[in-house]
Amino acid sequence: MQDPVSGFTYPEEWVLLCRDEQSRFLVSKGLAVLASDGTVRKRGFTTGSTAAAAAKAAVLSLTKNCITEVSILTPAGIRIHVPVTADRGTGECVKYSGDYPGDVTAGMTFSAEAVPSDSTISLHFGEGIGRWVRDTPRYMTGDPAVSPLARDEILNAVREAMEETGIRGVTTRIFARQGVEVAEKTLNKMVGVEGGISILGTTGLVEPWDDHLEQAACERAVLADKVVLTTGRIGMRYARMLFPEHEVILAGSRLGTIIPHLKGEVIICGLPALVLKYINPVILEGTGFSTVEEFMTSDVFSSAMHTSFQNYKREHPDTRIVIVNREGIVIGDSS
Repeated sequence: MQDPVSGFTYPEEWVLLCRDEQSRFLVSKGLAVLASDGTVRKRGFTTGSTAAAAAKAAVLSLTKNCITEVSILTPAGIRIHVPVTADRGTGECVKYSGDYPGDVTAGMTFSAEAVPSDSTISLHFGEGIGRWVRDTPRYMTGDPAVSPLARDEILNAVREAMEETGIRGVTTRIFARQGVEVAEKTLNKMVGVEGGISILGTTGLVEPWDDHLEQAACERAVLADKVVLTTGRIGMRYARMLFPEHEVILAGSRLGTIIPHLKGEVIICGLPALVLKYINPVILEGTGFSTVEEFMTSDVFSSAMHTSFQNYKREHPDTRIVIVNREGIVIGDSS
């Protein structure tokens, strides 16, 4: 059995320990993950998937009644079925966190309003959706805090609803009334987003991280001779391309708890922010920048990155650090 989200092939002994047929089905569809003792943890839906479901429900309700569920194609290529409520151009969806206890956006209601227009699609973000208060390499001041993949997921959901209803054009507005309150529990202000939460989602699904799954990831890493630890889905994708002979494991922010247990060849591969903050937690001190992404625009970033490599390698000479950008280009390698 293979996880369609991560590509990881579950060992047969793990699968045999899972006796529940419905749980195995969820794992096979990417809606849950399997741990080494046979237990199953359900994945949740990202803010991007939740907003997409609300938007699709709103558009469908312009011509249809009694809408209680919509299907959404996630960025991971997995189609999910999401409960919604909808009526005459409005749609709502409550964010489902799965078995991830640390999801601060769990239970939030995302709303959408749809109005027929000419033959164009117009997407707007309103109350409770954060906006950037300073320019960054990817966003300008005033832009809504919506990642490109999440925006594409929402637009695809709207297009599907238009095809189903025959509507030629529609203007859709998305908002989250609890967004300002919930954003206080996130790092938005630190990275330059204010006024609400961010709409994100690399895969459209939320990983059900807990101590048990961390142990399972650690067990996989310990058993492998060649390991690549990645910090996120983008890093995982490119790590598989760069190091096809290695066991690639998504460690996220848990690098520090997994690495001490490893004995074989170890590579840390991922986007700059998490990797550099892990190997050098004070890398931004004295730079005048609030985020690593902003620091990357500086002329001194490259030297600071390589200095961080050198300092980390003094204490961990057998660990290689490889940093890639969002296009998969290697921008730093400690070897």
